Amino acid sequence: MLTPLLLLWPLSLVMTWLVAQNIAGKPFDRALEYNVRAMAQLITIQQGKARFSLPRPARELLRADDSDTVYYQVLGPRGELLGGESDLPAPTTLEPVVLDEVRLRDDVVKGFDVKVAYLWVNLSVPGARPALIQVAETMEKRSVLATEIVKGVMLPQFVILPLAVLLVWLALVQAIKPLHQLEERIRARKPDDLSPIDAQAVPVEVTPLVDAVNDLLLRLTDSIATQKRFLADAAHQLKTPLAGLRMQAEIAQREGASADDLKHYLRQIGRASIRATHSVNQLLALARAESNGSAMPRTVCDLAELTMSVVRDSVPRALEKHIDLGYEGTQPGNPSCTVLGNPTLLKEMVRNLVDNAINYTPSSLEKPGVITVRVLTDPFGHILVLQVEDSGAGVPEAERELIFQPFYRALGTEADGSGLGLPIVLEIAQQHNASVSLEEAHPGHTPVGARFIVRFNALASASEAA
Repeated sequence: MLTPLLLLWPLSLVMTWLVAQNIAGKPFDRALEYNVRAMAQLITIQQGKARFSLPRPARELLRADDSDTVYYQVLGPRGELLGGESDLPAPTTLEPVVLDEVRLRDDVVKGFDVKVAYLWVNLSVPGARPALIQVAETMEKRSVLATEIVKGVMLPQFVILPLAVLLVWLALVQAIKPLHQLEERIRARKPDDLSPIDAQAVPVEVTPLVDAVNDLLLRLTDSIATQKRFLADAAHQLKTPLAGLRMQAEIAQREGASADDLKHYLRQIGRASIRATHSVNQLLALARAESNGSAMPRTVCDLAELTMSVVRDSVPRALEKHIDLGYEGTQPGNPSCTVLGNPTLLKEMVRNLVDNAINYTPSSLEKPGVITVRVLTDPFGHILVLQVEDSGAGVPEAERELIFQPFYRALGTEADGSGLGLPIVLEIAQQHNASVSLEEAHPGHTPVGARFIVRFNALASASEAA
């Protein structure tokens, strides 16, 4: 704060000098005005001619000033000199003549700057012009008084300025103590201590900063918890298939194994590796959805186009299981089926729903299963709905909340899976402010089937999308 104070001090000097000049000139201006009016009373008309008589005491009083020189001039109606200095400058001809009004101007007399007060007086003589009275005074007393005012104002500032700096420094030192204490508390923390900082012991001005740091710590805690959960889940899910791979490999290496046994063991190793690969892919998808979903770039996505792309990719797998997989509903290019989101995550969500339906839909050549994927909109174009409907056994109502938990798998099913598909769907839907629900596809029939429904807020128009 010392730097701006030192920069403002010269500016204060200049402003004080200007104000002092104005203040110092006012009493001397009033004195000049009084002298001009007093001289105007001394002009008389005798035998039709203007006369001016200045008493000797008054003349000596005008000349008695030791600091300044006073000049005066009285001109008659014909411009003749009635008294005073003959070489005193006259007012400019551009200025209009105003009777009985004292005016002031700056001028130069004999090389000295002067302040001139002048007055036009009507002598009541028919056909005569007004008489002019001027009194001029040099500026010495004004300068001396202005200098005294500046000294009287600025000298105390030489004491006030250092005192103000000292008081400000003491106040800042006292005010910054809580910040030093906060710094020491933060430095003394252990690396794994991410608890919020106590905002009660800091100045009010720093509270928003502490709140922002606490919010950052909270998000960092969530991120670390997500990473730890991912590592724990990965270790848990990969332990079983890797142990199976190792066991099958050890059995295959035993002596005396036939060619058929080796083929069997190799098939088991292949299945275990497929399960391990699927688990890793699912874990990575879940980690990406949990950690980076909100930070990934978002664009205007055509949900119908994304869904049809996933359905086309899934058709070969569905045909292998004798499942009739199809798409119904809004066609791509319709403005009402656009949603703001990340296309990669949205395709991952649709793919997990379709894969889940393929895994849990029983099918055979004699009795094929049916899976229908739909993208629908309400008549007003405000709600966008994704449906994945299958002809499987459905999900009991008691388990409809549990299946969205990681690694939960419904009992009594022989389908391969890691128990992560539906948690991925739920996480991606939440990242896009959508809701996920489950209902019976064919109530009152056997099998009842399952219908997964994801509801979005649609972008109803191209201008809204832009």
